[in-house]
Amino acid sequence: MTLDCGPAVLPPVGSVRTLPAPFGERSFMPRPIAAKRLYDILERVDAERSVSVEALAESFGVSRETIRRDLKTLAAQGRLDVVHGGALKRGVGEPPYAERVRENAAGKTAIGRAAAALVEPGMVVLLDSGATTHAVAVALAASPPKDVSVCATSLVDALLLSRAGLKVTVLGGEVDPDDGATVGVDVIAALARHRVDLVFVGVGGITMEGDVTVFSRLAAETRSVMIDVARQSYLIADHGKFGRAGPARITWTRAPSGVIVDTPPPRQMKASLAAQQIPCIVAKSA
Repeated sequence: MTLDCGPAVLPPVGSVRTLPAPFGERSFMPRPIAAKRLYDILERVDAERSVSVEALAESFGVSRETIRRDLKTLAAQGRLDVVHGGALKRGVGEPPYAERVRENAAGKTAIGRAAAALVEPGMVVLLDSGATTHAVAVALAASPPKDVSVCATSLVDALLLSRAGLKVTVLGGEVDPDDGATVGVDVIAALARHRVDLVFVGVGGITMEGDVTVFSRLAAETRSVMIDVARQSYLIADHGKFGRAGPARITWTRAPSGVIVDTPPPRQMKASLAAQQIPCIVAKSA
């Protein structure tokens, strides 16, 4: 006779590890190894905010299918949110802008300089908003290219570049008070009215499977349009984004010209991006 014990129901992370709650009129102890793995996954999600299926499978030495089942079990219990390619800490969103600017500042600076070096005289450059794209704006302001026009959504970046002598157009829309940037459908509509030579797009995470993600569907749609309107497009991501997964994917009709990073990405991630014809460009540190 085979007994179906159902999924393990776990107490909160960090609490006393008691036996699972009864199922119907009976209760059974889950398999110890599987239960321990669920606890460890929760602790990892709690510490890292987001995890990928691939990274968890490699860490625990199990198949991706097993990890996907584990994540579904935990999501059903309200312990985390499943997203494409991984999971997020329950209710987590993008960290505040001020916090993101401080994280890995040296890596962002290196990426900013590498991105700015791609800008040629006479170009129209589109800048996404975000902590890493701010580093691009800082690099451009430090050594303004000749006859370059910039379209920006960040009010902070627009003012910085304008004061440096560059011609700047701000794409209109509702202002996000956290990062001081315009957002929404008005920004998307405005993009179609501009000819863009080069765009730099920030991301929330890149999974080992090569999915490029952010934290809202509107942000994903905006960045997708940014990529499609430009002749050349570059994703920018410091190593803190490697293996992370947001709930919304950025898509495109023409693959980005590359992704600029501060350290070499994991082999699988690099291969997954290469399969999409997206090379990785490692920025040189100062």
